[in-house]
Amino acid sequence: MRDLLLIVLYAFLGAAAAGLLGAAALRILRRRSIAASLAVVAAVAVSAMLAGTLSVAWAMFLSSHDLAVVTTVVAMAAAVSLLTALLLGRQVVLRCRELVGAARDFGECGTFTAPAVPASAELSALSRELARTGERLAASRERERALETSRRELVAWISHDLRTPLAGLRAMSEALEDGVVADPARYHQQMRAEVERLNSMVTDLFELSRIHAGALSLSPTRMSLYDLVGDALAGADALAREHGVRLAGGVAPLPVEVDGKEMTRVLSNLLVNAIRHTPADGTVAITAERRADAVVLSVTDACGGIPEEDLPRVFDTGWRGSQARTPPSGAGLGLAIVRGIVEAHSGHADVHNVPGGCRFELILPAPA
Repeated sequence: MRDLLLIVLYAFLGAAAAGLLGAAALRILRRRSIAASLAVVAAVAVSAMLAGTLSVAWAMFLSSHDLAVVTTVVAMAAAVSLLTALLLGRQVVLRCRELVGAARDFGECGTFTAPAVPASAELSALSRELARTGERLAASRERERALETSRRELVAWISHDLRTPLAGLRAMSEALEDGVVADPARYHQQMRAEVERLNSMVTDLFELSRIHAGALSLSPTRMSLYDLVGDALAGADALAREHGVRLAGGVAPLPVEVDGKEMTRVLSNLLVNAIRHTPADGTVAITAERRADAVVLSVTDACGGIPEEDLPRVFDTGWRGSQARTPPSGAGLGLAIVRGIVEAHSGHADVHNVPGGCRFELILPAPA
């Protein structure tokens, strides 16, 4: 038992000395290639075994022949271990270089192409994650390009729409100032209408900026859709009679938890949009129903439909679509505001064509 404990002690001391030297070498080479670190690890394993063997041999006074045999075996093992470590390190380094090249191309051209050569599980996982990141970045860039395009269109349209009423106001004010107007009251009425038009556009811009900045503050309360729709229909009745459009509402008293003021604005925007694009003697219908855990509020018009290629852009900022759907006033912000307010209520706005027109749907979460 005593001899066994001595063997363990001397073997541990020899191996510990080799391990300390290996740790120091790893610290020195920590910024070098991983192949060098793998070679050090292999060398430490063999050196620890050799140091332990030599320590035991010295303590136990083994014969020179036995010591030479053991040393030769350990030396062969060391050679094979170092060669294996170097080959493994070379493979890891090559795979890392390929991955670095792919990542460099990713940074330059924006697309990541995973190396075709098989790699270790960790490097393969890293490659897959970079590929997923590339897909997310590509989608993000696409959304950013779409937003930038809509912003440019919005600036162009707003500039045009603001210039038109401002030019009219300037002409009418100069005519009034020069005293060449036969009916000043009519000019005053037109000027008031242009001011109301400008005020509506500025209000829409302010509302949209609050939505995009995340500064839209909601005060949701539990209310009945019947009352909400009734107020919206009453507000749009005058415009409907002016355009010769019939309003139809078949809404059950379903409960919802929404901000009454903001949701009234949503319904007003949808009704005004539907009335303006529905021909005289047409009908604009508003309905509501319960679907699973949601309340769906629908506004259906008789506009003749929206081209299929335009449907995904209907709620984009500044979208106006074809000339047939371009309103005589406004900057194409009404539907963008609708989507922003509905999404702020954790809902979703959608549109699809129906025979003779299109249907806008507001999908709101049903109250518990």
